[in-house]
Formats: sequence, C-alpha cells, structure tokens
Amino acid sequence: MLYVILGIVVFIILISIKQIDQYERGVKFTLGKYSKMMNPGWNIVLPIFQSFKKIDIRTKAVDVPEQDAITKDNVSIRINAVIYYKIFDASKAILEVENFYYAVSQLAQTTMRNAVGEVSLDELLSEREKISQKICEIIDKATDPWGIKVENVELKDVSLPEEMKRVIARIAEAEREKEAVITKARGEVEASENLKIAANNLAENPVAVHLRTLETINDLSSDQSNTIIFALPLDVLKSFDTFNKKNEK
Repeated sequence: MLYVILGIVVFIILISIKQIDQYERGVKFTLGKYSKMMNPGWNIVLPIFQSFKKIDIRTKAVDVPEQDAITKDNVSIRINAVIYYKIFDASKAILEVENFYYAVSQLAQTTMRNAVGEVSLDELLSEREKISQKICEIIDKATDPWGIKVENVELKDVSLPEEMKRVIARIAEAEREKEAVITKARGEVEASENLKIAANNLAENPVAVHLRTLETINDLSSDQSNTIIFALPLDVLKSFDTFNKKNEK
C-alpha cells in the first residue's frame, strides 16, 4: 500500500513539472485566479488546482493586411505595413485582452487608415518615415495597458490607381520640362553676358578683331570641303589706302 501511495505521489510530481523556455514566460492560475509569473526553468503546476499559459516574449513581426484608405486630398489608395512588437508583461497580455495577436493587428489597421486620412498624397509619399513613426507612437500608447511594447512600424507599399499614376507621371514630366527650360534660359543669359564682355574687349582694341578673324579663318581652313567667304573690315581697307598714298609720294 505504501508503494502505491509513493508511486501516486511521484506520478503527480512528474506531471506537475512544467518547463518554461528562456524566451517564454508562464502565467499561473490557482483555482482560476492569477497567482504568479513563472520564470524560465522548471516550475510546479499542480493538476486540477492550478493551470498556466505560456507567452512568447520575443519580438514579433506582424504583416498588416492591405487596406483601402483615402488621403486628405481625397485620393483613394491601398496601403500595407508591418509592425514589430514584443510583450514586456505577460500577465497583462493574458488578463487585459482576450487575443492580443488579433487586437494588435486590428488596432494597427485602424490607426493606419486614420493616419493616412490626415495627410495628403504628396506628404504620404515623401514623408513615409515620419508617418510610420506617428503610427508607431499611437499604437504603442494604446497597447501599453496590454503589456505590449510596439518597437517599430514600417509602411511597406502604397498602391495608387492607374489613372492617378498617369497623372503623377504627367506632373513629373512637366516638372522636368520646366527645369530644362529654366536651365536653358539661364545658359542663354550667361552666354549673353559673356558675349557682352567679349564685345567690349574687342571694341577697345581693333587689332583684336583682326586676330579673331584670322583665327576663325584658320579653323575653317582645316576642312577642305568648306568655301570661305572672307569679308574685310573697313578699317583694313582704309589701312591699304593709306599705304598706297604713302607709296605714291
């Protein structure tokens, strides 16, 4: 009889030993009431009287499904994200919310739609990191009573309707044409300024005009297919006339 009792006791002890891994925490209940937090290692959980739940406290990456949203400037888009969070208090994650996986996912979807509705399309595309940080702060504040710490939120993709893509492409093309026209105009202004400076320099020294003319003729003479029509300045003709008058004397 003693051996039977000892056997039953040993059996109860064996089935009462529960292992909690390093990346987990256990929430123990005694007669249905929360009694303690179970740390990593072996823990005793008496059958019938006690029960427990394991909670993984590692960082979790949850893919937020693609959502339909409307921006502040009434543009319909589809957007999805990924949220990273971890549990810092396993007892709250069990006692304060029924299913924290589902709750965090639904909260992220709602917050993401609301955040997108507060910004224009240009702000959404150019300030994605800032908007992601704002969503992260809102979700983190809401999940703090659940013992959950939201570490980061990343907007993965913003999908636009085809007609909006065409409009954006036309806007981008118009901006490039605008920049090209402005650059060309600036070049013409700079060229005119340089020509003005060159004209003033040549006007101060008539000999420079002749040297420039000879240099131009030299450049053209390198190509035998060109026919050169050379126009002599009046100053050159006057110099020849002066030279002839001196010889006659």
